[in-house]
Amino acid sequence: MDFHRPETFAEALEIKAERPDAVALAGGTDLMVAINFRRTLPAAVLDLTAVPELRQWAPDDGRVRVGAGVTYTRLIEELGDRLPGLAIASRTVGSPQIRNRGTVGGNLATASPAGDGLPPLYTAGAVVELASTRGTRRVPVAEFITGPKRTAIAPDELIAAFELPAASGPQQFAKVGTRNAMVIAVCSVSLAIWPEQRRVAACVGSAGPTPLVASEAEEFIAGALDWDGGGPIAEEALARFGELVGAASRPIDDVRGTAGYRSHAVGVLGRRTLQWAWSRYA
Repeated sequence: MDFHRPETFAEALEIKAERPDAVALAGGTDLMVAINFRRTLPAAVLDLTAVPELRQWAPDDGRVRVGAGVTYTRLIEELGDRLPGLAIASRTVGSPQIRNRGTVGGNLATASPAGDGLPPLYTAGAVVELASTRGTRRVPVAEFITGPKRTAIAPDELIAAFELPAASGPQQFAKVGTRNAMVIAVCSVSLAIWPEQRRVAACVGSAGPTPLVASEAEEFIAGALDWDGGGPIAEEALARFGELVGAASRPIDDVRGTAGYRSHAVGVLGRRTLQWAWSRYA
């Protein structure tokens, strides 16, 4: 196994162009587990932990550009006010040690349906920035993740960053697991209120081949809310929203839960996250 440790992003892109088979290493919370259990033995590893450009974030005209190497801990501590949904999701990831190493860039690269950092990117309409020696391109997150553990990244590309709008309203994230902490999600829901658009965005995680936007639920609830007065949500509307969020899921039976349980739990999480977010909006 060849090991490369560039000190600049330009150097990293040069190595990736020469060695497209090199597997990128950022936090290593997924890759090193796979290597230790011999599920994968890459011919080359490209260690990106020394590249400063990947560890930077910056606001830009109402949006936030987050380097692929920014850790979950820094998202919580430094971006909780700008990206609250992503910060809440980051708090549910692993242990403090894992959050100190793991990155949302890694969640994007592995494209696991259970990645906690992914649904908040969908509810914000995030864009993924991909770079190579050929140039840079920007891909909406819903187009970047093409299937379970599949992405639109080219062999010579690296994830440079992701960009999304700063929150303009309350955001929430909730997941169900087999215990209260350090657990892979059985299912999850991310929800964001965008008051200027009078829109509620909802995305289901870990209950389908990719994160799934609950479009019908979004369209329904947008017309059922008291946007001007902030009045309480009617019980009938809340129940219907939960049903539609549950219907957006495409779950399977596996060792963590049955398809039927996941659909039910997603509906419950949909109702709860909407109630929590709307109470803050009101």
